[in-house]
Amino acid sequence: MPKFINPFSDWGFKKIFGQDINKDLLIKFLNDLLDGEICIADLTFHDKEQPPELRDMRGIIYDIYCTTDTGEHVIVEMQNQFQEYFTDRSLFYAARTIVNQGVKGAEWNYELHPVYTICFMNYKAGEPEVQKFRTDVALMDMQNANKYSDKLRFVYLMLPLFEKEEHECENDFECWIYILKNMSTFERMPFQARNAVFKKLAEIADISALSKEDRDKYDESIKNLRDYQATMDSARKKGMAEGIKEGIQKGIKEGIQKGIKEGIKEGIKEGIKEGIKEGANKRNKEIAKNLISIGLPVAQIIQVTGLSEDEISNLMN
Repeated sequence: MPKFINPFSDWGFKKIFGQDINKDLLIKFLNDLLDGEICIADLTFHDKEQPPELRDMRGIIYDIYCTTDTGEHVIVEMQNQFQEYFTDRSLFYAARTIVNQGVKGAEWNYELHPVYTICFMNYKAGEPEVQKFRTDVALMDMQNANKYSDKLRFVYLMLPLFEKEEHECENDFECWIYILKNMSTFERMPFQARNAVFKKLAEIADISALSKEDRDKYDESIKNLRDYQATMDSARKKGMAEGIKEGIQKGIKEGIQKGIKEGIKEGIKEGIKEGIKEGANKRNKEIAKNLISIGLPVAQIIQVTGLSEDEISNLMN
C-alpha cells in the first residue's frame, strides 16, 4: 500500500501546492525552479476559476493561480495525459492573465506585471529528437537571443524525461522533481536531512495522516485519475485498431488500383511488342514469297527471313 499521496492526482497536486497553509512549499519550489530570476518571499492565492469577459466567451479554471509579494502572476498547471493543444492552452491562460491586468479609464499607461506559467507534463510530446525535460520560453530578440521583455515567461517540465536517481540530484530543484515523479512509490521521503521543506512535504503527503474527509477526497481523486487514464488508453487502443483497419483497407484499395495501372501499362507494353513482332513476321512472309517466286533455295530463304521451314512450305502451297 502506498505511503504517500500521488501528487499527479488533482486533489494531491492541490494539497501539496495549492493550499495557503502550505504555501511555503510552493514558494520554495518556485524559487528553486526560477533560481536567479526572482526571489519570492510571500504569495497570495486567487480564485482558480476566472469567468469569461463576455457571455459567449470561454472561462478559465487554473490548477493554481497566485501573485507574489512583488507583483508577479504565477500560473501552475498539471497535465497528466497528452493534449494536442496544451501549449496553446497555456498561452491562452497567460494571455488572459495579461489582459485581466488592464485598468479601465484613461489613466492606465499599459504597465504590466510579469506572468509566469509553469507546466508539469506527465507524458512525452513532440518529435523524439527535440524532446527534453525542461523547456524555458521567453520573449527574445531572435537575432541575438537577448531578452526583449520579461512580461511573459513559460517553463514546461516533461517529467518522464527526468531520469536522475536519488544520488544523482545536484540541487533542490532536481530533488523536487525526483520526489514528485516517484513519491507514490516511496517508503520514506528522501532529502529530509538536506532541507526542512522535504520533511514538511513528508508530513503533508503521508496518507495515514489524512483526515477521513481528506482521505475520501483523495480516494475519489485517484479513482477519477484512473478512470481518465483508462478511458484515454481505451480510446488510444481503439484509435490504433481503427487506424490499422483503415490502413489495411486503404492498402488493398491502393494495391488494386496500382495493380490495374501496372497491368494496363504492362499490357500496352506487351501489345506494342506483339504488334511489332506480328508486323515483322508479316513483312518477312512477303519477302519469302518474293524469294520463292525467283526460285531461291529454302535454306537461303530461312536465313534471310528467319521463318521456319514449315512456314515457308505453307507459303509455297
